[in-house]
Amino acid sequence: MKKSTLFLAGMLMVSTAQADEGMWTLYNLPPQVYEIMQNEGFTMSYNDLYYGENALKNAVVNFSGYCSGVVVSPNGLVFTNHHCGFESIRSHSTVEHDYMLNGFYAKTYEEELPNEDMFVSFMIDQRDITDMLESRGFYTMDDSDLEVLIDSLTNAMTDSVKEIDPSYHVSIDAFYEGNRYYATTYQDFTDLRLVFAVPKSMGKFGGETDNWMWPRQTCDFSVFRIYADPKTNGPAAYDKDNVPYHPKRWAQVSMKGYADRDFAMTLGYPGSTQRYLSSYGIKQMRDCENAVRAKVRGVKQDVMIKHMRASEAVRIKYDSKYAQSSNYWKNSIGMNKCIDSIGIINQKAEFERQVRQWQDSTGFLKDKLDFEKMSNLYANNAEAVRTFYYLYESLLSSSELVRRSLQLYRGMEVYGPDEKPNKQYHLFDDNSDEWDEALEKEVLAALLKTYKENVGENRLPAFYNTIKKKYGNNYTAFVEDLYKKSIIMKPGKKLYFNKKSYNKDMGVQVGIDIFDVLTDLRHEMVSGLTEIDEQEKYLCAAVVRMEQDKPHYSDANFTMRLSYGQVGEYLLNGEPSGYYTTAESIVEKMDRANSIIEYEAEPIMRELLSAKDFGAYTDSRTGKMQLCFLTNNDITGGNSGSPMFNGKGELIGLAFDGNWDSLSSDIFFDKELARCIGVDIRFVLFMMDRWGHADRLLREINAK
Repeated sequence: MKKSTLFLAGMLMVSTAQADEGMWTLYNLPPQVYEIMQNEGFTMSYNDLYYGENALKNAVVNFSGYCSGVVVSPNGLVFTNHHCGFESIRSHSTVEHDYMLNGFYAKTYEEELPNEDMFVSFMIDQRDITDMLESRGFYTMDDSDLEVLIDSLTNAMTDSVKEIDPSYHVSIDAFYEGNRYYATTYQDFTDLRLVFAVPKSMGKFGGETDNWMWPRQTCDFSVFRIYADPKTNGPAAYDKDNVPYHPKRWAQVSMKGYADRDFAMTLGYPGSTQRYLSSYGIKQMRDCENAVRAKVRGVKQDVMIKHMRASEAVRIKYDSKYAQSSNYWKNSIGMNKCIDSIGIINQKAEFERQVRQWQDSTGFLKDKLDFEKMSNLYANNAEAVRTFYYLYESLLSSSELVRRSLQLYRGMEVYGPDEKPNKQYHLFDDNSDEWDEALEKEVLAALLKTYKENVGENRLPAFYNTIKKKYGNNYTAFVEDLYKKSIIMKPGKKLYFNKKSYNKDMGVQVGIDIFDVLTDLRHEMVSGLTEIDEQEKYLCAAVVRMEQDKPHYSDANFTMRLSYGQVGEYLLNGEPSGYYTTAESIVEKMDRANSIIEYEAEPIMRELLSAKDFGAYTDSRTGKMQLCFLTNNDITGGNSGSPMFNGKGELIGLAFDGNWDSLSSDIFFDKELARCIGVDIRFVLFMMDRWGHADRLLREINAK
């Protein structure tokens, strides 16, 4: 793909801005935006927000590459969402010690639980390096050459920052659809230990019934601690002799609460948005991605929940997997409803007509941005993309057996002597504590059938012929034989890949056949997707150039972003929604647990939340114990666990969800309806105090 200089130097100039929209990078926060924040009630200096060791951004972390979090004590305590800590809590749970179900509190440092493959990452610095790339031929390179250049520059810049601190590293990311590139310096801490978790009844209160809905009463938080090298206070691999990390900055937890129209700000790591996406791209997202995801996951989850409700051991194994699946199942359903109800595709198409008229009058990107070409590219790619998502949802991520069969082709470790190829083998770890055979079989059989019913005959892996001829299209019988006969499902068995029996193994053959279809799809899609990406990049450049007197922030890409706005309600079904929920409202839902199982909670929870006096946790304005609240902050996936600050930079809550009307926000932000849902930090502390009796943690946090 060829590049050309697309942006003016003043692309980020701002004349006016909507206070409730925008995912702003901090290092180049436009002065006009900062002024609006001040007018809305933000009192911190810009230096105290971004620059120096005491900057507020130094208290905010990337939590394990999929969420956000905030440091809240001088000894490295980190708050994030309960659903962000879900897998950690699950992995430490057993039937005898079910921390997922019953909660967890480490009463001493020694009881805090270490976690494999978890980390927090602090952003140290960020800067625009587009000019540096341009000087090295960036705009004349194709994708493969650009990748080599960025890898080389990443390594060189990492070597440079390591001279400042050996634990630093650099990541280079695309912004504005690949029109700009920023380099960000990070510091990662990998010794992260679980400290506190509420029972699932509270951490996931309302479950899928209330997910993406308002009003909410979910106490969605968990607590971890960062550990460091005792000599350097720097990152270190897990060691029993590591000590709590002493951060440069931690957030002051506030007991003051908030009022309607109060300033509110989030800092976090939003994952992905596509607000520059064309009308053609949105149509493909609706029809080929979201619709497929909703359909397939609905089938999968019906099987999962049946088995989970029948066995506590199975539930523990699949709680996290089910939650991850169902979250974006419901998101896909809601987004498609919003796309149609708001008429987003038609709105985008009308805006594109304006861009085309402006392009015709100015000649900007003439012979490059081509709307007719873009339309044809999407149309030609649609069937392959739709099939790919059916393949991914139904087969590539369907079961433990398929996961293993695919793992064989992804560089799986080889054991045995090099000089004797026939003695070389693969060996799967025994991870039987992570999956259940009966559930896995039923899911795979159901999804094999779903895939067959929704794609063309030419898109079926070759083993479907076996299912038809040998098993009479009985998917259950085929799957039973797979698990019975394939060596890849036998714990501790060696799979000798240089023997004739290798390719005859049913499980191995399943992987080969799936990869054959996947390879064909990739060949079909790759050329079209490259050209589509190029057209979408040109469209973004044209929009920014045409609207250069307006603010433009880059789509989210899991780098730190700031969003600002106010606490406040919206119209829900024509009626004011209210901007907070109270203890009374959760008790009312608990009373409905006979009809809605996800409102069920332990008797102690009902007792605690039925108290007549909540003491210091009572809001001074309303006289109520407030649980969750609404702001018009601009968030998306990845923002889970993002700290919500007041105008003084004090912590008032943790973002954990959006409302149903915000589900189109990844492509279109509706400032009238989209809302961020946060758990009130006083509800968090109340649970730590009254349920957990976590006095040592409360003293450490020292809320004001």
